[in-house]
Amino acid sequence: MSAASVERPHDERPLIAEANRLMDRLPGYRVEIIGGQLLVTPPPDGPHARALTKLMRPFITAGLDDGETEVLQGIGLWLPTDTEDYSLPDLAVVDADFDDHLVENNSYDPVCFRLVLEVTSSNWKNDLKTKVAAYAEAKIPVYVIVDRKHQRLHVLTDPVENEYAGHRFHSPGQQVTLPDSIGAKVTLDVAEILRAGQPRKAD
Repeated sequence: MSAASVERPHDERPLIAEANRLMDRLPGYRVEIIGGQLLVTPPPDGPHARALTKLMRPFITAGLDDGETEVLQGIGLWLPTDTEDYSLPDLAVVDADFDDHLVENNSYDPVCFRLVLEVTSSNWKNDLKTKVAAYAEAKIPVYVIVDRKHQRLHVLTDPVENEYAGHRFHSPGQQVTLPDSIGAKVTLDVAEILRAGQPRKAD
């Protein structure tokens, strides 16, 4: 059963109203509400965008952007962690009927998300801690973190309450095949992705 798609008036949603005001005042910033707290992330740098482009390719090549699923950047994910919580993951694999699962504030029910992925920025602790608990509570089956701070890739699976039972770290030189539950076989080259997420040095 899909969630209701009727949005409540924002005066009944003070945090969402404030989040939307911040987005209007700070173009390019990502504003999320997790655990009843506003999280404001500065615009991503160029290497962050380059890493996302590299990451999209294997998902699209595997056929996940056609048919039963779509591969999307920055789609809103409605969270069960508090009454106004939502996030904007960098990348997501969602069911093709996600439009039927709009909850509110351009955010969609977690039931249609097969995978979410974050590329860390200056506020990397949010991706490694705050969002782990939130995405597990939302029962997102697979959470991938491109950890530019520590130069590794995390794959989290099997959400149980507010944590993931499966949490594997992968280092440069490794190839990571993601769980079949996302809908296709996707293998990521850890070194290639981490390299894309770093500033390029002049020759």
